[in-house]
Amino acid sequence: MPKILLEIFIEAPIERVFDLSLSIDLHKLSAKGTNEEAIAGTTSGLIGLNETVTWRAKHLGFYQELTSQITKLERPYMFEDKMLKGTFASLQHVHRFEKEENGTMMYDDFNFTSPLGPLGKLVDFLFLKNYLTKFIRLRNEAIKKVAEGEDWKLLL
Repeated sequence: MPKILLEIFIEAPIERVFDLSLSIDLHKLSAKGTNEEAIAGTTSGLIGLNETVTWRAKHLGFYQELTSQITKLERPYMFEDKMLKGTFASLQHVHRFEKEENGTMMYDDFNFTSPLGPLGKLVDFLFLKNYLTKFIRLRNEAIKKVAEGEDWKLLL
């Protein structure tokens, strides 16, 4: 099972960073390049514990749908989302937040399993892990930019 571990420092209060990480609207903005839209479940605002969202997006040249659920939430320190339905055999994303003197450390622990057994493992190795790492980094940079500026007031 491939694992992606990322961290980023954001000069903003932990509560703001946490809430922006749960923002469906900010996720849409950060994923403009994939035409990502929320089509079912929680489709705007902040997603909460046990709520679901179904995303439709164009990844790797194909439109795909993925439904995930917030399965754990401990505001403002951690939440977890898991795929309920989608292309992957499994997908789990744990988001953690630590308060720092001048802001917040945000951590991503992203685990996925591709379908198709050995062929899926080859795809993971050749490009999928790098593709997903870049996608999560772009999302994190969007959260950082919004949280450190004034635009967060439009989303929260």
